[in-house]
Amino acid sequence: MPRSRLNFPDTSNVRRGIAAALREDLEERGDITSNAIFAAKTHIEAEIIARESATLCGGPVVALVYGQLDGAVRVELHASDGSRVQPGDVVLRVSGPARALLAGERTALNFIQRLSGISTITSSFVTAAGPRMLVCDTRKTNPTWRDLDRYAVRCGGGTNHRFGLFDMVMIKDTHVDACGSLEAALERVRPLRPALPVAAEARDMNEITAALADDVDLIMLDNMDDEMIARAVDLVAGRIPIEVTGGVTIERLPRLAALGVNRVSAGALTHSARSIDFSMKTVVSSATSAGDRGAGNR
Repeated sequence: MPRSRLNFPDTSNVRRGIAAALREDLEERGDITSNAIFAAKTHIEAEIIARESATLCGGPVVALVYGQLDGAVRVELHASDGSRVQPGDVVLRVSGPARALLAGERTALNFIQRLSGISTITSSFVTAAGPRMLVCDTRKTNPTWRDLDRYAVRCGGGTNHRFGLFDMVMIKDTHVDACGSLEAALERVRPLRPALPVAAEARDMNEITAALADDVDLIMLDNMDDEMIARAVDLVAGRIPIEVTGGVTIERLPRLAALGVNRVSAGALTHSARSIDFSMKTVVSSATSAGDRGAGNR
């Protein structure tokens, strides 16, 4: 999947987050072990290697990590984000000062293993859903890391839902219960249209009928069983896109697609993704001996 379609979020928020992650590991004293063992001039080359099958995500993040640590570090991507990697595959190669490479090792691996976990589970969901049904994420992301979590979903072939509370009107059951009805909630958000899209959750056929009458942009079927979903699809008859939310498992996706559902949303893509195993291995070292370190300090 070409990176141009993925739109890597090289944002100020991402860069601030990487800086915070590095501070968490290094604080003021830095990597005391590597600084004691290696001279400042010692250079090494290392590879990040996949230890299991996965859909890769995080190469550009590794480049940003090392860019913040030391401008002398070079990162060479051997596999693109969104591509499938197998055990033993070299996904990228880094070269530069040993102190910088080792200082950033764990932070870089933490990012690539978590993001690849999200892209891998997303890819599995997308495959199970088939070509006619979109698989969407939710706001159940790692706090402050939504930019990257959503990017990982795209790398897995998924589709991003609204980014936050500010960019889409989404009337949920809590809104409806507080207002008294879906009709009342829809009336109150009317001034926001058409500038913002409106999605409405529906728990029964009456709420689906109300959403249809108001011509919302998206009807979200909330925790419905397959029988009720089939009735909803027949009632809507393609006039408005239908999304199933709540209780969406990978095993259920083929049935939902067969029912004619347009899209599903699943918090599991981001809140339940298992990290993928990657490791960093040194392949070339210019000098690592105590004698070299002494020469560097003369």
